[in-house]
Amino acid sequence: MSEEAQSTKPSQRRGSTSLERRVDALEQVLIQIYGPERLVLRAGKLQALKQLRSDDLSLKVLALEKLILDDPGITHVPTRREIPKILSRLEDELADMIARRSLEDELEKKIAERMQERHEEYVRDIRNQILKEDGGPETPETLKKLARLAQLDEIGLRGSALDVVRPAALEEVVGQEAAMESLLAKLASPYPQHVLLYGPPGVGKTTVARLVLEAAKKFGQSPFQDQAPFVEADGTTLRWDPREVTNPLLGSVHDPIYQGARRELAESGIPEPKTGLVTEAHGGILFIDEIGEMDPILQNKLLKVLEDKKVRFDSPYYDPEDGNVPQYVHKLFQHGAPADFVLVGATTRHPEDIAPALRSRCAEIFFDPLTPEDIERIVSDAGTKLGLVVEPEAAQMISQYTLEGRRAVTLVVDGYSTAFLRVGERPTVLDRDTIQRVISRSRLSPVKPAITRDPEPGRVFGLAVAGYHGLVLEIEAAAFPAHEHGRGRWHFNDTAGSMAKDSVFNAEACLRRVTGRDLSQYDIHINVIGGGNIDGPSAGVAIFVAAYSALTNSPVRLDTAMTGELSLSGRVKPVGGIPEKIFGASQAGLKRVLVPIDNQTDLPRLADGPEVVLIRTVDDVLREVLL
Repeated sequence: MSEEAQSTKPSQRRGSTSLERRVDALEQVLIQIYGPERLVLRAGKLQALKQLRSDDLSLKVLALEKLILDDPGITHVPTRREIPKILSRLEDELADMIARRSLEDELEKKIAERMQERHEEYVRDIRNQILKEDGGPETPETLKKLARLAQLDEIGLRGSALDVVRPAALEEVVGQEAAMESLLAKLASPYPQHVLLYGPPGVGKTTVARLVLEAAKKFGQSPFQDQAPFVEADGTTLRWDPREVTNPLLGSVHDPIYQGARRELAESGIPEPKTGLVTEAHGGILFIDEIGEMDPILQNKLLKVLEDKKVRFDSPYYDPEDGNVPQYVHKLFQHGAPADFVLVGATTRHPEDIAPALRSRCAEIFFDPLTPEDIERIVSDAGTKLGLVVEPEAAQMISQYTLEGRRAVTLVVDGYSTAFLRVGERPTVLDRDTIQRVISRSRLSPVKPAITRDPEPGRVFGLAVAGYHGLVLEIEAAAFPAHEHGRGRWHFNDTAGSMAKDSVFNAEACLRRVTGRDLSQYDIHINVIGGGNIDGPSAGVAIFVAAYSALTNSPVRLDTAMTGELSLSGRVKPVGGIPEKIFGASQAGLKRVLVPIDNQTDLPRLADGPEVVLIRTVDDVLREVLL
């Protein structure tokens, strides 16, 4: 053997050994993938079994080609020089095969887990359905809670005393005959109107609205049926949700992703419309207390419902072609929810504080403030319903401390409870001492502060309005020689307001014209006793008379109050709040009221009210009030 052959033979042997190890490694990987038995079956199917068992490396590589490439048509027996390249290709194919099988195994595992979850959910639904059919989803714990609720149902109080004394018929309502007649005319008509009720708190607006509906049902021409609802809401709690997720007044849509959606609809991706109070009031009355406090955007949406008599719903999740959508959902989305009702809104605000768009769609009714006589009658009626005889002195005391019917009734109930605690049994008489004790504990102040009536120069009574109540203003003036010669000044308390200051300037001009005096020689002080804020120019006449009286040292009649704006020429101009002012003068016990002649159409009808004197100029005023 040559030296070259001897040196090449060991190298070939080492190369063959390396190839054999690679071939054996590929065969072992196939055994791990398929298993020995399956690998034999696969080799037989691909006509590679004999070659796989051969000792010839080339034949074995051919068998591996057929097994890995899954091709029985491969017949070329590779040479030793071709084997490394083939083995590299087979190794890549085998790596891809292993990666695919790993991915497939992972997917199969996930699929099996998901199928198991679905199976368990399906079994749970079937179980719940069977439970419902066989007796419901009750457990010992739920049954225990149900029994506790049943026990609570057996326990109860006799009811609120305020429910006992609340008027049950229109005849029992005190002091609002005109308002009740007007409201009944508007609701009992064949074409009922939307209404706004104005008035101070505690005079019976809610009660009257509820009772008028019951009375209107009895009229043959009334569109209200016997089952017409009276739905009550509070405007202070009604808020507009900019997301429109919830809207108890108009209704809203619970989309599938919303937590309030029903499960069977949410799972199918179906939105569910929820109707609101306007639909609940369909065919009846929607009463909104404190409607002036409602959100302006919500008011506008309510006005749209009043025009359309329907509520429209919309949702991007609604599909009219979806066969799984219930018919009632289709109807609400396509046709809307019915909302044909009469709106009755109540407010303690003045008309100018209410949105013009709302006022334009509603008739307006004003509830009068209650008189002391009304309060005494309310107190007596409440006592009768509680089985009490209310002494006249006790009723009169209550009327001195409140002009709200609700507050008066509350004081009667408090007196009933106090008397019951004192005697240890059901009382039959409510006396002055008991009411005095209740009023003292409640820390109430008299509604009419005492006013002295001794005439003196510079002291007059003006009139103002606070809410829906008239007030008597005690105005005083004093005139002194100017502190600095020729530089007299007018002084006025700042708390009375800027409009009242303008009235002072007008009064100064008129005073100079009427008296002819040089006012620069005087310091004149004007004071509104109590520091009340005069919202408007209506105190002009009273300020002029007070200054005139002080300057001329002329006393003024103190059984007379006055109101009116004063112009620079001395004419008395009309002002607002005339009914409230005359009512306030009446409560204060004044006998006469001076009112601008241009306000004669605003005069209220009071059976026992003060005498009303119409005035045109300051000369008329001085003629009526100077002693």
